[in-house]
Amino acid sequence: MIDLSNDKLLIENISAKLHGAEISLPYYPFNVEIAAAGNYSLIVYGGPYQGTAFSVLERGQVSVPGEGDLLPSFDTPTFADHRQVEPICTRQPKACPFHEVTLSDALKLGVPVAYLVGTPAHCSTGTCSPALDGLIDVATRVGDRAAFVHAEVYADEAATVIAPAVKALELTFEPTLFIVDANGKIIKRLDAVYDALEISDALASIGIS
Repeated sequence: MIDLSNDKLLIENISAKLHGAEISLPYYPFNVEIAAAGNYSLIVYGGPYQGTAFSVLERGQVSVPGEGDLLPSFDTPTFADHRQVEPICTRQPKACPFHEVTLSDALKLGVPVAYLVGTPAHCSTGTCSPALDGLIDVATRVGDRAAFVHAEVYADEAATVIAPAVKALELTFEPTLFIVDANGKIIKRLDAVYDALEISDALASIGIS
């Protein structure tokens, strides 16, 4: 990894395992700790010689809650009360099962919570549907040891009105999945591309396997 401010090598010999076989989108999740804000480039053997550039911002510059923050409580739409979000879930051929309770109520259950904001029908990255299917697979195995909640990105079928769930977290991207411990603290946030294995690993880190 290169610090682009001075072209110096910051970290070397990073490795990652191949993920994403079941979502038909192979990827390598590199996890590193970077102490300072700035612009960096990750150079992977066999990839582009210039690497992939990315930025690290100061915590105060990021409005979306992250690891270590408390997840804000919010009354997400449920099957009993759509809260003017139609459809409540764009998964096909039928809605996912994660609309039984609001996020607010899930956070009061005293168990870890997995909270997904994403839209299978209108996903900007094309990963929302497989991410949701992966979450359903994990939930089937975990049962009531954790709570699972899904909220759509749009409030209308034409995808022209941003849903309240997006505004509540000031999201500018999707999908994003928050893994929260029994006290409401975010243990892991998975963004854009992730699979069932990453979800399972995140839950395992708080004793749910």
